[in-house]
Amino acid sequence: MTKHNNVEALINKQKHYFNTNASKPLPFRIKQLKKLKIVLEKYEEELTNAIGVDFKKGSFNTFLTEFSGLYCDLNTTIRNLRKWARIKRVRTNLVNFPGASYIIPEPLGVCLIIGSWNYPINVSIAPVIAAIAAGNTVILKPSELVTKTSAVLEKMIRDNFDPSYFAVVVGGVEETTKLLSLQLDKIFFTGSVPVGKLVYQAAAKNLTPVVLELGGKCPLVVASDANLKICVKRLVWGKFINAGQTCIAPDYVMIDENIKAPFLEHLKKAIIEAQFSLSNQNYAQIIDEKHFDRLLNLIPPDKIFIGGEYDRATRFLAPTVLTNVSPEDKVMEDEIFGPILPVLTYKDIKIAVGYIKSKPKPLAFYLFSESNSLCNKILNEISFGSGAVNEVLMQFSNNRLPFGGVGHSGTGTYHGEAGFKCFSHFKSILKKPTWFEFSFKYYPYHPWKYTIIKRALGL
Repeated sequence: MTKHNNVEALINKQKHYFNTNASKPLPFRIKQLKKLKIVLEKYEEELTNAIGVDFKKGSFNTFLTEFSGLYCDLNTTIRNLRKWARIKRVRTNLVNFPGASYIIPEPLGVCLIIGSWNYPINVSIAPVIAAIAAGNTVILKPSELVTKTSAVLEKMIRDNFDPSYFAVVVGGVEETTKLLSLQLDKIFFTGSVPVGKLVYQAAAKNLTPVVLELGGKCPLVVASDANLKICVKRLVWGKFINAGQTCIAPDYVMIDENIKAPFLEHLKKAIIEAQFSLSNQNYAQIIDEKHFDRLLNLIPPDKIFIGGEYDRATRFLAPTVLTNVSPEDKVMEDEIFGPILPVLTYKDIKIAVGYIKSKPKPLAFYLFSESNSLCNKILNEISFGSGAVNEVLMQFSNNRLPFGGVGHSGTGTYHGEAGFKCFSHFKSILKKPTWFEFSFKYYPYHPWKYTIIKRALGL
């Protein structure tokens, strides 16, 4: 267990290890990725039990949301790493003839990954996979809010990896602050916008590059031609999985007012049929009392369409749908990050698009419509990190799609090859022979040289 009083020594140890070049050879990287997969499989049951304590989630739910994506990402990375890490030759321009130009991917060095509490295994280990693939050393700082899961992660990594290469630092704000004050080569943070700003500010003092995976209010727009049955089925699953504590979950719905009534009836039916509860192992408790109270304060009793029931002892908050919501309501101010779904209506879809564009760019955006032309028009107008048409959340499962935010919802992407690029520097090289040399760049600068250079450039 590494506490804040010796994190500086840990970083120096990792810098020394990195400078020996031990983490750079491709065979070593692939070996470590295969080892990580074996270790994850070995500790899967123990991690699942820890999630059960921290969230009251069932094993199937945990495998679906925590492990399945990691195993896919590991398989993809192991299979494709040699291709991603190849030296890429590019065309050499005329003024450098004869010569060769190429780009070499190289690791950055010591990388700090700060995990989030909502999916504490996936959002911690997924960037670790990318950092290892790129040839870096890694320090993981898991969330202090999920005490059981973080303890198992710490034990898993401590018992199976050399801390000079891959280590865990446990603790809270004090430990994180100390880590951020030191010279690192990359920081990867998953969490809220306010904390992301603090991480960015701390990193700026050392000019450390940062990837921020944040959040925001992710909209879901339902057009008048949407398949309501499928829309609601997918919405209910995506919104209420993990009790809405998902950064890319639909935060609110904007629906054509002409189909509001049938939409709400479908929604009510789907929520009842799902039988969300902790005992059914298809739900999760709210992470702590602070977040529990925050969510309760966002629910105006007179606007509850369905839900609103809660149990403080188990931090259970039922899936809750709010209607007659206006953009000025408190629930529309910040990211909800819980099982509360406000439903707003619009007369013209242009109004919905205009409202979304007036707000900070979301991490995710969802649109349900059968019209290709409408989909293309809206997707070209609204800026967001990632999204889906006639689906929710599932873009995250495709590791060929870069995942990340834009603007206030984050900076940088990862997953698959995007993750390898995220933790790599692409070094540009020009190599020229010594048996030939153009004289145009050397003094004296005669007018005829100027004319020839302009013609060569097509000017």
